[in-house]
Amino acid sequence: MIVGLTGGIGAGKSTVATMFARLGAVVVDADDLARQALEPGSPLIAEVAARFDAGVVVEGVVNRQALADVVFKDDEALRDLEGMIHPEVARRLQEIYSGLGDDDVLVYAVPLLAELGMKDRFDAVVVVMCVEGLRRTRLRERGMSDEDIDARIAVQASDEQRNSLADFIIDNSSDLISLEQQVTDVWDSLTAYA
Repeated sequence: MIVGLTGGIGAGKSTVATMFARLGAVVVDADDLARQALEPGSPLIAEVAARFDAGVVVEGVVNRQALADVVFKDDEALRDLEGMIHPEVARRLQEIYSGLGDDDVLVYAVPLLAELGMKDRFDAVVVVMCVEGLRRTRLRERGMSDEDIDARIAVQASDEQRNSLADFIIDNSSDLISLEQQVTDVWDSLTAYA
């Protein structure tokens, strides 16, 4: 079984993914696969260097902040980057998935599930939601500026769009005890059908 896990930036996907892992899920993060796709030595580095400004790739290493500064302010640049990275991410995910056993549950944390129309690739979709004010507070605590937060939220699907795809919705607007109970309940439902 493969489960898509998504939610807006700052909603708590990583926390929920960690809880699923403790319950026995095999957790894979799309952002981690994307970072691996751009590690030094990757053939994608040359493509990124050719497409973007000189400061984005320095001595064969991607400056992730410089790249983010470009793509989150330019829709075409973001689409171009996604076009480069997504095939490699998909290949890496398939490699992981093909190594799983029949009873394994793979939870794939993918922030852009709604934006990329990926619902049909999963046996179930779990959306982590959180009120925007709390999400913004969390992101500021991580050191993000309001401008950067606005830019990233602007390119993401709305809560309504994500929730319309959900088989399960987990609300991370309260405390960790409530969150853990919701994750356990969803896990019990998923594994009953795995």
